[in-house]
Amino acid sequence: MAITPLSPEDPTELGGFDLLGRIGQGGMGQVYLGESPGGEPAAVKVIKPSVVDSESRQRFAQEIEVLKTIWGPRIAAFLDSDADAERPWLATEYVEGPDLRKHIAANGPLPTVLAASLGATLAEALAAVHKQGLLHRDLKPANVLLGPNGPKIIDFGLAVFAESNASLTAPNQVVGTPACMAPEQANGVKPLTGAVDVYALGAVLLFAISGHYPYQAPNIGMAFHMVTDPLTAPDLSGVPDEVAPLLTAMLAHEASERPSLSEVVTRCRAIIEAAGLKVAQARRRLTAFTATQSLGATEAMPAAATPDFPDLRTVTATAPAISDPPDAPTIAEASPEATVREPVDRAGPPRTLVDVRVPAQTPTVTPAAPGRRPGEPAPRSLRHSAQARRTAEQLRIAYAARAPF
Repeated sequence: MAITPLSPEDPTELGGFDLLGRIGQGGMGQVYLGESPGGEPAAVKVIKPSVVDSESRQRFAQEIEVLKTIWGPRIAAFLDSDADAERPWLATEYVEGPDLRKHIAANGPLPTVLAASLGATLAEALAAVHKQGLLHRDLKPANVLLGPNGPKIIDFGLAVFAESNASLTAPNQVVGTPACMAPEQANGVKPLTGAVDVYALGAVLLFAISGHYPYQAPNIGMAFHMVTDPLTAPDLSGVPDEVAPLLTAMLAHEASERPSLSEVVTRCRAIIEAAGLKVAQARRRLTAFTATQSLGATEAMPAAATPDFPDLRTVTATAPAISDPPDAPTIAEASPEATVREPVDRAGPPRTLVDVRVPAQTPTVTPAAPGRRPGEPAPRSLRHSAQARRTAEQLRIAYAARAPF
């Protein structure tokens, strides 16, 4: 995961966590690599001062309450928070590794068996979330981190209780990422059911195995039109024959026609076993495969140019009617601070899915740029803990290479 130095405007400490560098940002906030007093790494999310108001605090407090109720080995754990601070923040488990979007852009699609293993793992994790009465509502490749112990799901900022009216969005507003959004979610149907996460998982698996999404369009209006049109089938080009029936079912237009998450697990297991592997062996292979490629990758490989407007961002938009034309004026983008979680710079030539470096597993903090505030300490080094992580990673890969898969 790429880590950049703190800027002069960044805090150096929040709630007892020392902030070591930046690891991500969105329209609403900034995410830092933090370290607890006991040396535990953490991802510390902070709302930007420019958007701190009563509504953003309420949304943030809702996200915190949701995170407190979620648990599971495939979910990044909640650590601490303060929604009432001058700069509201929350800390979660730091997962060292690239997200699925960056990994696929740098290394290409996953082999079939490994994609099936990813599907079984994520479906099982989402099923546990659903048992807690919650929906994720914004599952996408960027929210799946490929850590040294396997994939983990992050960012439950849009999660709500399945049959609750706790959503802070207006009745005619939808929030999510169009590329992975179920038709009923794009249409503003409420209440939503667990089928929206099944659809999103299907879109994630399609991306993992083919490098593209079910629908791709140059603008939000056309994206919503394609997603909500029952006559427009998802693009399954490049999908192996053994996986196509499962993805077709998961991406069904009607929520009632999609399989349950337990059925997704069963069908993914069948694909794995048909290849002569046990599911645990496939999971170990997936972890070793993604870790090895991440360790060897120094920069993103060029990917086929895809529209970065609807695919990679979480947006708020007015829900269109199915009959709306592609350029329907009701699909309007609100202010970036309020709606864009992963801002895209539209200046200059089109960008590929990823145009940043994908570092090795060991995070480092580069020296601060000139102009650091007087008296501000230089970014701290993670050399000692990093050495331990490198050693453990080498041992794990060596074991995986010798394991009787």
